[in-house]
Amino acid sequence: MNKTLKKLLFLLDPEQAHDVALHSLNLAYRLRLTTLIAKTAAPYPCTVMGMTFPNSIGLAAGLDKNADYVDALASLGFGFIEVGTVTPQPQAGNPRPRLFRLAKQEAIINRMGFNNKGVAHVAQQLARVRYRGILGINIGKNKDTPLERAVDDYLFCFQQLWPYASYITINISSPNTAGLRNLQQSELLRELLITLKNARQAVYEQQQKYVPLVVKISPDMTEEEAHGLAAILLEQHIDGVIATNTTTTREGVAEEQIAQESGGLSGKPLQARSTRTIQWLAGQLQGRIPIIGCGGIIDAASAKEKRDAGASLLQIYTGLIYRGPGLVRELVDSLVDSSVAV
Repeated sequence: MNKTLKKLLFLLDPEQAHDVALHSLNLAYRLRLTTLIAKTAAPYPCTVMGMTFPNSIGLAAGLDKNADYVDALASLGFGFIEVGTVTPQPQAGNPRPRLFRLAKQEAIINRMGFNNKGVAHVAQQLARVRYRGILGINIGKNKDTPLERAVDDYLFCFQQLWPYASYITINISSPNTAGLRNLQQSELLRELLITLKNARQAVYEQQQKYVPLVVKISPDMTEEEAHGLAAILLEQHIDGVIATNTTTTREGVAEEQIAQESGGLSGKPLQARSTRTIQWLAGQLQGRIPIIGCGGIIDAASAKEKRDAGASLLQIYTGLIYRGPGLVRELVDSLVDSSVAV
């Protein structure tokens, strides 16, 4: 059935297919039919960042930017869900077309541009979800906010959304918002992290809730740049790091005409580059900050590669599009099988 659904969806424009798939999943959830789409894996809990995850396979940000489908997506068996990227004010994102499939390579190019309905909408949606599992909220800055004021946008998002978050992800690595990746530079990053940590401390003192802060980074850094960023994360005692976002390179797809489209490349061609970044980070972090591996995970083998490189948790997105909801159970089952083998 999933193969048939995929064929039908792939006849549509990619962004239209995205919307149809989510609406259909939501309908199936309301009719209690999601078991026909994907069978939930047995629990395989792990503890990371002081939280116990039912399993280590999560949904990456970007699929449900506005937290409109949290309950439906959670029914697929994810160990955690991440929504966003959310910006303070609603924004339309970049002009269409802005999402492109490279089916042969099981890849996607996107230049969405943080299209979302804004903080107020996301807060409203999260206030009424039934899901009580681990929820990450990915935050960013509005396109028209100058880089020197970006910290204000992140702070506003944190202040409005922390009540609903198990953790907050600071997205400084999307290639589709001009200048955003400059926030990975040492002084800008340090200022941003200090500001958010101070806000987090105020929340803890007033509400006794600790909200872990996670930084999502680019796969396009050099080894030296990755080591420098790791040093700042250690210095600031950040709770976690997601490696990685999409890449602006075209490794593995350069021969395709559609590869000329601007935007971030995700999926199978990103696997090696993302894993290399994880290895660089793991060598510097030495287990003091957990790594969430993301980028090119499409099967058990690619998931194992990420874990072997040093990732404690994994996130999928493009793999879900090409392999279907059954990928969640496949990956969780592979964790069980590998532990038995050991």
